[in-house]
Amino acid sequence: MNAPQSPENQGSSTRPYLLRALHDWCTDNGFTPYIAVHVDSSVRVPMEYVKNNEIVLNIGFEATSGLKLGNEAIEFRARFGGVARDILVPVDHVVAIYARENGQGMAFPVPTGVPEGEEEEGDSAASPGPQGGSPRGLHLASVEADEDDAPDAESAEDPDRPDPAPPPGPRRPKLKRIK
Repeated sequence: MNAPQSPENQGSSTRPYLLRALHDWCTDNGFTPYIAVHVDSSVRVPMEYVKNNEIVLNIGFEATSGLKLGNEAIEFRARFGGVARDILVPVDHVVAIYARENGQGMAFPVPTGVPEGEEEEGDSAASPGPQGGSPRGLHLASVEADEDDAPDAESAEDPDRPDPAPPPGPRRPKLKRIK
């Protein structure tokens, strides 16, 4: 018989450690690490790129400046449409991390306390409710990402880099569960 886990026996969340490990794996293998983020009022991202309360971000070293993968939040500076922006993503709002080139990665549960499909106040740039649902539970996943599935956050340190036109909007990664 399994005894129920009390909060003091569970330890800290494994999510920030898994995010750092998969980011390292992507970087070590020459892949581009992307994260899918559930957006609400606690997330600081360019709202014009948010669709269905989600945004996909390139968190590779080439696309970010001052990247910090902390236990509570992911922080960095990146360029969107030629404008440098400060990004802050609470770790529990990351719903997937994957390599853009081959789609290998991991999905996480949507943050608790946010009813699915409910639009946050002041979130008028985001469409209400994710289409097709969000990942449930912790699963190893293969993500089939399209070549142009999200705006690349360009390096904030390369002012001579031309600014590409933003795509019509990021598409949500398609998660395939591996059992």
